[in-house]
Amino acid sequence: MDVAIAGGHGKIGLILGRLLAERGDSVRGLIRSPEQADDLRAVGVEPVVCDLEWEGGAEVGAAVRGADAIVFAAGAGPGSGAERKRTMDFGGAVKLIDAADAAAVSRYVMVSAMGAAEPPAEGGEVFGEYLRAKAEADRALVASGLDFTIVRPGGLSDKPATGLVAIADSLERGEIPRADVAAVLATVLAAPNAVGKTFELVGGETPIEVAVARL
Repeated sequence: MDVAIAGGHGKIGLILGRLLAERGDSVRGLIRSPEQADDLRAVGVEPVVCDLEWEGGAEVGAAVRGADAIVFAAGAGPGSGAERKRTMDFGGAVKLIDAADAAAVSRYVMVSAMGAAEPPAEGGEVFGEYLRAKAEADRALVASGLDFTIVRPGGLSDKPATGLVAIADSLERGEIPRADVAAVLATVLAAPNAVGKTFELVGGETPIEVAVARL
């Protein structure tokens, strides 16, 4: 499988890229800065410089053309303001949806967020805007006609992977290591039963492959 990861230099993106490369997939990572390229090459990922926030549709389409699947693991990141939640977490995701459609890349996996199912209608400061941006991006993906999977993890940590998760339409808020999120993403990419599914994800007691197979 040829997979393009938006947010290829992010904490989840780098782990996912390594996992996919290790299992023999061809992986390209979309990055904002050429200085990030060596980090991707070190884990077996081809770096592609493409800033989703500012590049035009043609450039984004060229970055993903020929891929079998896209993973949107990009984001404005901690410390960014409400405006960047709109331009990146929503705008970047939608730009990539349009590029996938134009480039005939039918498979699209979205890293969303727990809380995006019912974001606050207004207020909530920056985090509220983040959830609204994620929710709108999720709705746009569902409406796109692409073969989507939307993954909504809880609080992210840098703890070691456990390989054990809880997956359901709705869960009590909890924490999950980024490494386990990446492993779930790698698993759903190879799971036909995950197409068309949206689910929340936290640490749990079920092995990842078993949890995904139950979707």
